[in-house]
Amino acid sequence: MRRFVQAIADDAVPDVLSRDVATALADAPPRYNIASDGDALVLRMQDGEVVVDTVRWGLVPRWSKLPETAYSTITARLKRAPTSRIYARPWASQRCVVPMNGYYKWDRSGERPVPHFIQARNGGLLFAAGLWDLWERELPPLASFAILTMENPAIPAPLSPDGPLFLAADTLLDWMAGPAPDARRLARLPQPALEAWPVSRRIRSRVVDDYTLLEPAQAEAEDMPLDEALDEDD
Repeated sequence: MRRFVQAIADDAVPDVLSRDVATALADAPPRYNIASDGDALVLRMQDGEVVVDTVRWGLVPRWSKLPETAYSTITARLKRAPTSRIYARPWASQRCVVPMNGYYKWDRSGERPVPHFIQARNGGLLFAAGLWDLWERELPPLASFAILTMENPAIPAPLSPDGPLFLAADTLLDWMAGPAPDARRLARLPQPALEAWPVSRRIRSRVVDDYTLLEPAQAEAEDMPLDEALDEDD
């Protein structure tokens, strides 16, 4: 996944989270095309309370010499993260949650790739498990995050069965504040029923960010306009 949506209504936030958190999520400007290296809303623990922070998508480990990496760190494989040089420390003590309405995924099974939007079948808010870190070698410090991914049979065919690890609402606090979990147990957690439909290839553009990106699209023959800012690694 390289795109997701955060357009969160107040009544979509579960009661396990405080009203301050619900208000902060609902008051944020809706985002329909959050891309890698962009900012997103993340839930994490601070002084024993859940807070909403704006954090960059693409984890930069604290030991990195530069505020960037030579490879993509927007996602982390669940089975490798606990022992990874990049993710082991965040796994132990810096876990976060990324609330989202859904995300985009490309079907590459045909002659031409087709983007799809994936959401919970009941239309509810999804909570992706994430890891965060703080890079402080220069000012201002940079907070960044990665989303944990695994094989997920709930993803509708013909899309490949690989995507975020989603958490149930009643497990969010334990994920963020509890002891380091067992990755094998997490891989067995029930995942929400999902649905998907084709959407416009306009999601490739980082400058397009509106609700029309979620509208079902017919098979498209057009190409993106040359003046659009494309993300070639889609």
